[in-house]
Amino acid sequence: MITIEPITPIMAEPLAKLHAESFTDTVWTLEQIIGSLTLNTTCGWVAYANKQPMGFILCQLADEQAEILTFCVHPQNRRQHIGEQLLQQAIAAIRAENIKTIFLEVAADNSAACALYKKLGFKVNGRRKGYYRRGTSMVDAIYYSKIII
Repeated sequence: MITIEPITPIMAEPLAKLHAESFTDTVWTLEQIIGSLTLNTTCGWVAYANKQPMGFILCQLADEQAEILTFCVHPQNRRQHIGEQLLQQAIAAIRAENIKTIFLEVAADNSAACALYKKLGFKVNGRRKGYYRRGTSMVDAIYYSKIII
């Protein structure tokens, strides 16, 4: 059974490990995760199964907007709707804060993430050429947004 709980700063180390296991080229360091979690404008949720973190989402709130800063599900736990549950939790919590828009960027080659964002009503707003590094090549970033009021 999956449970979703708010992220607290004491979770930074296992979340940094989870992030490193979930990505290859865009890994957040422990210091980056701690830095985000210490801001009073950051919120996030972690999905657990059997007391093990399976995925998490971190968001930054500013005025009437929220940005998804990072979002991952461990490769062994993908295709189990964990990402969808985390994203729906974030949308509901952000909506409760009277935020009007959520936005994010994602690598164009991350087809599973792009499909999830489209499924949940996010719209493409633009593209940044060669934003993400993939070994010796570069991949575009796609910008998505969703109006939630």
